[in-house]
Amino acid sequence: MSWITGPLAAFDLETTGTDIETDRIVTAAVVRLEPDGAVSAERTWLLDPGVAIPEQASAIHGISTDHAREHGVPPSSAVEDITRAVAEVLRSGTPLVVMNARYDLSLLDRECQRYGLEPVTERLGGVPSPVVDPLVLDKHVDKYRRGKRALHALCAHYGVSLDDAHDARADAVAAARVVRRMGEKYQRVGTMPLTDLHELQVRAAAEQAASLQAYLRRTTDPAAVVEPAWPVVPRSRRSGPAEAPREREPGGRAAAPLSRTAPGHVP
Repeated sequence: MSWITGPLAAFDLETTGTDIETDRIVTAAVVRLEPDGAVSAERTWLLDPGVAIPEQASAIHGISTDHAREHGVPPSSAVEDITRAVAEVLRSGTPLVVMNARYDLSLLDRECQRYGLEPVTERLGGVPSPVVDPLVLDKHVDKYRRGKRALHALCAHYGVSLDDAHDARADAVAAARVVRRMGEKYQRVGTMPLTDLHELQVRAAAEQAASLQAYLRRTTDPAAVVEPAWPVVPRSRRSGPAEAPREREPGGRAAAPLSRTAPGHVP
């Protein structure tokens, strides 16, 4: 049975910025979609990240510092809950859809480090899998298409509704529906065993990083270093902008160009 005909889970974060090493989670969502696309289970979190939320980030996801402090839960307990939920999905073998996975999963890893919690990688005893990344896959299957690759652009391209962009739940649901449409359109990807799909994305992400690095060095930043690792950036590395640096904004969204310390997040 093809992975696109079964249930999918999806994970999304909204954050204080685009640097995996220093920025914090503001909201998170883990959802489960059935084969017909209906959401059958969901968990969402609003955190008090413990730091001020920059106005630029608040303008994107709508969460202010005051709102987070009044209504958010303590970050350490929320990060534990989020990490446990993500690990449970992956342990079950259900594909976990994460738009620009190396941003969300890497930032979650750093939050675990910050609060002394066991990260997803250690809970699973290895690299998170099966993960399906719409950004990496879209750039692989349709590499020469012009235009943006942000989530709203992918939704428009694949005919998926996105009614509340920059809301973690809405973005997670939309990302899962996008990859299902993508798998239906590109049957070689949609019928691929999940282990092979994981290896494909590792190679594709590395190739895309090398291409972006070469472009940046030719045009704007001769010293640019773009992190090739996927789906989690190792803690021993400081990464450069991971994908489409002119399409991200603070709060996990598009702007340009990113600092060299951030893999960035395409919505």
